[in-house]
Amino acid sequence: MAKLRTAFFCQNCGHSTSQWVGKCPSCGQWNTMVEEAIGPKVSSTKTVAKSVPLGIEELQGKSLSRIELVDGELQRVLGGGLVPGSVVLFGGEPGIGKSTLMLQVALQQNSLKVLYISGEESEEQISMRVSRLGLMNPDCSVLMETNLEQIIYHISELKPQLVIVDSIQTMSTGSLESAPGSVTQVRECANKIIEYAKQTSIPVFLIGHITKEGHLAGPKVLEHMVDTVLQFEGDRQHIFRLLRSTKNRFGSTNEMGIYEMTGVGLREVQDPSAVLLHREMGNLSGVAIASALEGVRPLMVEVQALTSTAVYGTPQRSTTGFDLRRLNMLLAVLEKRCGFRLAMKDVFLNIAGGLRIDDPALDMAVVAAILSSNEDIPLREGLSFAGEVGLSGEIRPVPRIDQRIAEVERLGFKEICVSSYNKGIGELSGRIKITQVSSVELLVAALFG
Repeated sequence: MAKLRTAFFCQNCGHSTSQWVGKCPSCGQWNTMVEEAIGPKVSSTKTVAKSVPLGIEELQGKSLSRIELVDGELQRVLGGGLVPGSVVLFGGEPGIGKSTLMLQVALQQNSLKVLYISGEESEEQISMRVSRLGLMNPDCSVLMETNLEQIIYHISELKPQLVIVDSIQTMSTGSLESAPGSVTQVRECANKIIEYAKQTSIPVFLIGHITKEGHLAGPKVLEHMVDTVLQFEGDRQHIFRLLRSTKNRFGSTNEMGIYEMTGVGLREVQDPSAVLLHREMGNLSGVAIASALEGVRPLMVEVQALTSTAVYGTPQRSTTGFDLRRLNMLLAVLEKRCGFRLAMKDVFLNIAGGLRIDDPALDMAVVAAILSSNEDIPLREGLSFAGEVGLSGEIRPVPRIDQRIAEVERLGFKEICVSSYNKGIGELSGRIKITQVSSVELLVAALFG
């Protein structure tokens, strides 16, 4: 009997060493080396086809038409549809709704033959989930299997038009002796699935686990191998889920999809601005409405701020859905340029709805909400903001101001405050009042006189 060989693999990048080391020599991460068994190399007898170089003009007309998806939010994030032969890595926290969304996609695509492969749930569990969703697709097949060779055999026999694997960490191949979920198993299984998808032009969704740090589990090279990486985000205490793209070879990574978790699955939120704004609560201090932009989609979000005297001498700075470092920068600008004494006050900031927005256009709304809470004076009803604040206190212009103003006007707002450096503002003035300011000092004067 051959002696079992082992090696140490980095869980972050997949680098291997013959003995354990505290710091990975490749990526520099500490305490990521784990011991795994190494199986004997399987000799391949396949004949390698010879590749022929092609001129760039010969590639014209070889593009593939995208597959239309019933799920409009997923189609938007993917860049307009699913490319044949593409491999999409779909990650998210436990319980966020990854399997529910992918099963919905499988059941909604009545025009496609779909194979849903589950390595985590039994037939009875999937049946209960299908009953809860209330959807049915006669062309959808379900396979409970974790062996990669068996999976590829069934795919070649069934010849589906879409494959969903839940999840890649549960798959294993007989050519390796390491346990499922290990670095080598995840890398080898993903590599074989990607190779098969490219050869057959079958698009594949790979559901992936994430680590406690929020990164996709497995070697980092896995994200480089696939065509698209999607992240499903959201607080389980809130009903909204956000779908973002961190990598997309066939589209933009700036798009965002929004879902609402209901008792019968995930529902698309096609008009998030109307859902996120709650105007029935009245005109309260510390609340400002910002016109943000996610990709090409305008989005109205509610910014809430609370300032109070620091009880224990050390002021607190806390944010939900907003960058804490950017909040500290805005507070320093208010202290330096406008003379507001906020250094000894607690400041709490929240983006309503559990969203996380990185658009710099929120700066002006954040400043307005903080000042409104500090003075305990509500802002004018029907007022919104779209502007970036610079370190010298200037209000900088933001892109696609015409789309932001059109969204503000569509939702019935009366006024929007923007930077005076934005070009072509005069051409956009219609039923809505446009207030232009060039600095934080002028913004304070426009808000509170």
